[in-house]
Amino acid sequence: MKGTDRGRSAGTGALCVLAAALLWGTTGTAATFAPDVGPLAIGAVAMGLGGLLQALIAAPQIAAHSHRLRNQRGTVLLGAVSVAVYPLAFYSSMHLAGVAVGTVVSIGTAPLASSLIERVVDGRRLTRRWTLAAALGLLGTALLCVAEATHATDGTGHTSLAGTLLGIALGLVAAATYALYSWAAHRLITRQIPSRAAMGAVFGLGGRLLVPVLLATGAPLLASWSNAAVGTYMALVPMLAGYVLFGWGLAHVPASTATTLSLLEPAVAAVLAVLVVGELLPAAGWLGIALVIACLAVLTTPTPTRGQSRNNPVDHYGGPPREAADAVPSGEHRTRRS
Repeated sequence: MKGTDRGRSAGTGALCVLAAALLWGTTGTAATFAPDVGPLAIGAVAMGLGGLLQALIAAPQIAAHSHRLRNQRGTVLLGAVSVAVYPLAFYSSMHLAGVAVGTVVSIGTAPLASSLIERVVDGRRLTRRWTLAAALGLLGTALLCVAEATHATDGTGHTSLAGTLLGIALGLVAAATYALYSWAAHRLITRQIPSRAAMGAVFGLGGRLLVPVLLATGAPLLASWSNAAVGTYMALVPMLAGYVLFGWGLAHVPASTATTLSLLEPAVAAVLAVLVVGELLPAAGWLGIALVIACLAVLTTPTPTRGQSRNNPVDHYGGPPREAADAVPSGEHRTRRS
């Protein structure tokens, strides 16, 4: 594949991930419109129902690639368990520490987890550009965390210090599981499994694991039309549509890049928490959002390709040359070699 074609493909993948992150950024604010529904029920209906719907839509592709999926069952299972744990930790983190800080910690620390997984398991070399972008993003998320934690202890916040700290801890669990299922899905895609089949299998099995949690905690979702509307929105828009976009993105960029691009989500969540929910964000928090935006600008601005070897194209969005990308995926995103 030519360097320009690879750069265009990576750009498309980056835009898909950013669109998914934009949708995900609305989940914390949407959850506040169903205050009687606990975080476990919100997480279970969002990821559980959304995952089952994703598997249903992808059923033909899953069946067509069932043999390859069985050969990668360990990766599928790891991704599914991570999918099941992630929303329970994520929404509990937002419930305890607030929408902004819960989202910031959960998504903001995921790039580090992703890079560690790719470095240890895949031996991937991370570029200076990715390192700069991740540093800006992590600094921004740290500022948001400090701003929220300080607000929680000054007597005006809605959360206690203990609740904020527990929320941060659960956010770290969410970050680790987010990185794991992103890596698992990307690994399946680079093994000749189309993104729709890979995402449908991982999220469908993860959704099945969440069904018992939904049955045990989901009664309040049926208590009013507003609660049901929130649950339906969460399952269909940010989860179903968002993760379809995310799967398309993972077909073109590595998981470490995708999780870094997802830093748009906490910025969106923080702004919505201020404008819609009425949370207060100190100046340090706004500076953190600005740094996150700078991180995205560094990561998504195309780099010049002059002088680049035709036989050794680089990955413009963080990471070494990716030979596996030329084989991803067979039906949906196949590109002929030049």
